[in-house]
Amino acid sequence: MSNERDKKVCPVELAGGLDNFIRRLLQNPKKILSPYISEGMTVLDLGCGPGVFTTEIAKMVSDSGKVIAADLQEGMLEKVRQKIRGTELEKRITLHKCESDKTGVTENVDFVLCFYMIHEVPDQDKLFEELKSILKPAGKVLIIEPIFHVTKTLFEKMISRARGIGFDIINGPKVFYSRTVLFSNKN
Repeated sequence: MSNERDKKVCPVELAGGLDNFIRRLLQNPKKILSPYISEGMTVLDLGCGPGVFTTEIAKMVSDSGKVIAADLQEGMLEKVRQKIRGTELEKRITLHKCESDKTGVTENVDFVLCFYMIHEVPDQDKLFEELKSILKPAGKVLIIEPIFHVTKTLFEKMISRARGIGFDIINGPKVFYSRTVLFSNKN
């Protein structure tokens, strides 16, 4: 992993700012995700960070579902591990360390959440191809990007890349201080 890449990824030391009451109030995981996630699904939380969304997803998929909490940084995965240790959620959540140039996830999934992380990926085309390869035929990808890091032009370019890979666009939910898009897998 290059030093340039290290500078772009949110450091583990800032994880506390990602997981707090105010964020959960303004960007409520259950409110954002409940229209898309249901019991029994396999969900990839890509760039899971400290697990703000991971734990709520695990509750939504119930005992018959599964969450793959994937992150580039072992420190973020450790925060999730500590959060779920000894709870019923531990059985539903699989922690996965991504490589610097690919997720490495091979399991087919029903839904992918990419919250505030696509702008950190140097090769978005490669990422979208990888997601397309693991997404089930009726699967969906929800991308949420921070309005303060990602301009409208950059967001539109990202959407264009995903369409070029073969995703259909559906309107995403409204999320505080964010740009969103929901993709479905073309059949």
